[in-house]
Amino acid sequence: MARKKHPRTPLPPRGGLGASRVRLPGTEPSTAFDFIARVIAEQRHRHPADTDEAVLERFAQGQVVLIDGTPLSPSSIVAPGTDVFFYRRPAPEKPVPYEIELVYEDEDIMVVDKPPFLATMPRAAHITETATVRLRRATGNEELTPAHRLDRMTSGLLLLTKRREIRGAYQELFAARQVHKRYTAIAEWRGLEVPTVWRSHIDKKHGEIASTVIEGAEPNAETIVRSVDRLPASREVELQGLHGFGGPLASYLLEPATGRTHQLRVHMCAAGLPILGDPVYPVVHEFGDEDFALPMRLKSVELAFTDPLSGADRCFTAAEGLP
Repeated sequence: MARKKHPRTPLPPRGGLGASRVRLPGTEPSTAFDFIARVIAEQRHRHPADTDEAVLERFAQGQVVLIDGTPLSPSSIVAPGTDVFFYRRPAPEKPVPYEIELVYEDEDIMVVDKPPFLATMPRAAHITETATVRLRRATGNEELTPAHRLDRMTSGLLLLTKRREIRGAYQELFAARQVHKRYTAIAEWRGLEVPTVWRSHIDKKHGEIASTVIEGAEPNAETIVRSVDRLPASREVELQGLHGFGGPLASYLLEPATGRTHQLRVHMCAAGLPILGDPVYPVVHEFGDEDFALPMRLKSVELAFTDPLSGADRCFTAAEGLP
């Protein structure tokens, strides 16, 4: 299936961030100022300095426009159903004390080792502390875009495209499950027979943090456990001390055959082997209740695929490190 193409926005990305698109709801028209001021005031994560004066400054700089690029004035009348574009001002965020490591780069793509606690794309409370924004700001390339996503708490290999015109080819590769992926997870040691295949029906409801397993339903998720290796004694003692865990620990090599939300984390937890440091499974921790010294021990360690542009076989592996 072809991916839906999104039209260019009339405002270019700036500072690593794209412009926001908002649509006036209801049946009553509004002035452009009242509409945008209300949108900003209702943001859950709002910059304290984003006042009415800051909204007016956007209008003065021609940064509130229609889809065809026509700039609006504060008194312009906006009809219901009209799309308006403007730049949001991100709220302050706690810096993530980990660096993004470059694994590979050519004229088309960039592969990096993303640290934990750094979201892939801007969303909700995590805007500037994301891999996309950090890398766009570091490189100056506003077209740099991930071809897939990693959970915020998952570390490891992330592939980004460097030019808009090739973006769809790589995104479709991941969407069509044509990329072979491997992850390592650290959890309590158990002598599983390998390979072991876990199949289940995983459901994720909008607005809920955790995915759930639906017993008896047709499986829609499959994970293969390729190997289980007891950690070296020194590493085991280190992680036991950091995470307050008393049992033996092992590294699990996992291959997701499908791509459900939190699939590896759900399958590990359902097997009685929750990943060390997981803030959701089996217990959901409060938002913001996190210690950067205690990352989740799940890492994407291999990406292999046939390049959609050159036809060459590609295989990227992560360096030693987390988890």
